[in-house]
Amino acid sequence: MRIIMLGPPGAGKGTYAKRLVQRFDIPQISTGDILRAAVKEGSELGKKAKSFMDSGSLVPDDLIMDIIRERISQDDCGSGFIFDGFPRTIPQAESLSVLLKELNIRLNAVVNVDLADDILVRRLTSRRTCAKCGEIFNVLSMPPKVEGVCDKCGGELMQRDDEKEDTIRHRLEVYKEETYPLIAFYKDSGLLKSIAPEADGSVEANVAAILKALGTE
Repeated sequence: MRIIMLGPPGAGKGTYAKRLVQRFDIPQISTGDILRAAVKEGSELGKKAKSFMDSGSLVPDDLIMDIIRERISQDDCGSGFIFDGFPRTIPQAESLSVLLKELNIRLNAVVNVDLADDILVRRLTSRRTCAKCGEIFNVLSMPPKVEGVCDKCGGELMQRDDEKEDTIRHRLEVYKEETYPLIAFYKDSGLLKSIAPEADGSVEANVAAILKALGTE
């Protein structure tokens, strides 16, 4: 199963992708995670990407396409993969189409998950990330046992710069301008499967809706 997850920041793409990974036994590919790791390591790619990520802007295509090519060529992608947060623009989608054709890989579906802006802002400003191990919490829906302390390793929980309200609203504007057109792009290809999950619905219920849309419930 080869799937692309679409939707604005905070819609739950990553969470749902993890459940689908378990269901289909395929890897989740998140360019966001790869880039954040590069920033933390202080690599040349990380240094270039940091200024874009901190402001909520999209990282230029030429910094990520080689990462995608290398990743989906690895052995664990032989049975499929789930793209989480990629592609984000029409040019990226077009480049991905060329790459997949070159590698003789076909997508099965593009899942679009959508929620209202106010809900997304509330969700994202409530996130806290462990500075030590990267574990993610939410002070509203999944708080740590001790405020400000990671349950997993005891590290300090921080609010990332790209999860503060001003930056989040900018990220949503960027999404609407540059990523939303992907819905029409993939609808024309016949791959698009759209779901509108309940804002306070359970993860299980929303994953079930995705599986139904994929015809694999």
